[in-house]
Amino acid sequence: QLQLVESGGGLVQAGGSLRLSCTASGDTFSPAAMGWFRRQAPEKEREFLASIRWSSGTTYYADSVKGRFAISKDNGKNKVYLQMNSLKPEDTAVYYCGIQRWGRDEFGFRSQGTQVTVSS
Repeated sequence: QLQLVESGGGLVQAGGSLRLSCTASGDTFSPAAMGWFRRQAPEKEREFLASIRWSSGTTYYADSVKGRFAISKDNGKNKVYLQMNSLKPEDTAVYYCGIQRWGRDEFGFRSQGTQVTVSS
């Protein structure tokens, strides 16, 4: 069964940077795309941040992070990354990676996420 594990979260000061990683394991891994999302509070919906097509590498970003965050991938290692720069206190959230299967519009989630806290 496919597992996704995020890492790289932590506490950082405003203006700082973090690089999140997501590693897929446990199953044949051939997604249509991988994405990064976050949930800023338990009662809030998960927010789309960025996605990357697994074959072409085409990327998409939410306006809220465009120019500050960058998604990338390593197909050979089944990893997807999120480089986060110029972090703001409002970026504080639990960050998740998601998988989009071929033929599906939605992303699925199979992990606990990683906490990012940005102090002012």
